Amino acid sequence: MMLVGKCAFRQTLSAVLIATGLSAGQLSAQAQSPASPPEAFQTALAAYDQAWAAAGLSFTAATFASSPSTGYGEYTPRADATFADGEALSVYAEPVGYDFQETEGGYAYELTADYRLLTKSGQVLAEQENFATFSGSGRSKQRELSAALTFQFSGLPAGDYQLETSFTDEIGGKTSAFTLPFSVSGAN
Repeated sequence: MMLVGKCAFRQTLSAVLIATGLSAGQLSAQAQSPASPPEAFQTALAAYDQAWAAAGLSFTAATFASSPSTGYGEYTPRADATFADGEALSVYAEPVGYDFQETEGGYAYELTADYRLLTKSGQVLAEQENFATFSGSGRSKQRELSAALTFQFSGLPAGDYQLETSFTDEIGGKTSAFTLPFSVSGAN
């Protein structure tokens, strides 16, 4: 009687192993042959590609943040634009409409940023070209790009200022800028 129990157990175990192997084979076949998205999705994606190319370099977000961003969409807008002298200014921006360069492995992008610190009347107090570079590559076009910039100016008298930040698409040659007005309240 003990022998019959062992045979039944082995047959059950064999059936489980075969079923597991068949499931793994189906999953492997699914992984190798992904289902194509519906035609409506493909049409929307083609329209998105056209809108992206036609938009030119621009920004879906450009604001002062309460702290440096940790990733795309991961920022908290600052409640006001009043800073103490010497306090860091965290800026968050989401550029769109930049061009891609085809590579052997997919697509690459490269943006550079410049800034100018201006008085309310437009006098340039500080400026720097190629202050930051944002670049990357991947098998598909990376369109969720966030730019986290930090500025720190000391010795500014209390008053109103403007921070002008411009981006250049190094692949497409396009340039676009945004200006954030802010105030300095005085020493820390």
